[in-house]
Amino acid sequence: MDAVCESSIGECSGLPSGKKAKLPPPSIVLQVEPKVFSQLKLPYSIILTTLLYCGEFASAAVLTASYSRNSDQFWLLLTLLFMLMPSIMDQLTLIFVHRDLTSDKPMVLCMHLLLLGPVIRCLEALIMYCQVGTQEEPYVTITRKKRLRKDSEIEVEQEVGHSLRRLVTHRNAFKRMAVIQAFLGSTPQLTLQLYISVVEQHIPPTRAVLMGICLVSVTYGALVCNVLAIQIKYDDYKICLRPLGFICIILWRCLEISTRITILVFFGSVFKHYALAIGMANFLVLFFLPWIQFWRSGAELPDNVEKNFSRVGTISVLCSITLLYAGINVFCWSAVQLRLSDRDLISKSQSWWYLVVYYVLRGVENSVLLILWYIFKTDFYEYICMPMLVVQLIVAYCLAIAFMLFFYQYFHPCRRLFRHNIADFLECVCCKSRKPARSSHLEPPCEPGVRHSIV
Repeated sequence: MDAVCESSIGECSGLPSGKKAKLPPPSIVLQVEPKVFSQLKLPYSIILTTLLYCGEFASAAVLTASYSRNSDQFWLLLTLLFMLMPSIMDQLTLIFVHRDLTSDKPMVLCMHLLLLGPVIRCLEALIMYCQVGTQEEPYVTITRKKRLRKDSEIEVEQEVGHSLRRLVTHRNAFKRMAVIQAFLGSTPQLTLQLYISVVEQHIPPTRAVLMGICLVSVTYGALVCNVLAIQIKYDDYKICLRPLGFICIILWRCLEISTRITILVFFGSVFKHYALAIGMANFLVLFFLPWIQFWRSGAELPDNVEKNFSRVGTISVLCSITLLYAGINVFCWSAVQLRLSDRDLISKSQSWWYLVVYYVLRGVENSVLLILWYIFKTDFYEYICMPMLVVQLIVAYCLAIAFMLFFYQYFHPCRRLFRHNIADFLECVCCKSRKPARSSHLEPPCEPGVRHSIV
């Protein structure tokens, strides 16, 4: 509990005693839940992730053929790169989560080599869902999760059978695949196709379909990224987001990512090489930052990534994680802080300091890129109301930050566990800016046997 409630903000001495977050000690009630298969939901997330993967792959392949017919070799290579790189990462993720290298499944491995692993995994999950509950099976393990109530914590104990555990493994694998597909494939692909559309001033139907699928994939991947970050930080608790929380996350992520992509595209349409340099510098800094922190800590590599992994395999997995971490943070806040020296690789504390630093630096960078683009814009933008467009982008990014603050303040499922929330942080900053008022009435401390005099 202490690890979960830890925060990077210290106690604010300027806060009044009545404003500090003093939660009553929650009462823990043990509630045992047996295996209930009728409440098992259809794996909609697995189906949606598979459909987005297949749709994006097929539309990118059609667009690549179109570039080949028009002899656009440069756009063809970039589109092909952003189509194949996340697909290969998706196959490796599914193989790693399901541990297929140590099992005898040649058919499944062959489908992964053909980049059709998500399809066979989706069919396997649907067959497994239909078979769950048809026959009685002994439970494999017992899970214990805590559920937060208004004034108590309910500890739920549930028996998990073999089929149910395998279905949960499928869900977890596809969640990670959705994040990888969104931020290593869909987001760069959407940026590239939007840039081509601005440069050519034309959007063919195939490109519009690809951009639409990429936009849906990015939105869904960002939503899953937030939910995964909460689940990783609060592993002992049963996470249940309300509908308003989902809406708030979607608005936050859509505005943040779309604004970031639009600014990069507009700036790249004027400064092509500088835009590539800025994007690569962002990516390299965010990629090497966790490794620099790991090197400065003097810790050793974690040995719990996988039991049978060698040192080279562990480094490869950590490089893949930092690659995904950098890809997310280039376009939006990842909602987690990566620590390679930690046993769980993810910091469990709610670090408000890193969140503030990230959004301040990203806001400054976006503002500078917008100003440079507005000063050196081309003749094509003369037909657009430029000041209104700049104001709209700035307002959209500010709205994204507002929805983020609104989510952490009101709709975060574990906000009761925060030692300080957004309102406390803002009140702390306001209290520091004020000068403490001097009291005109002083009372001597009451200590027996000691005489006090106030002059």
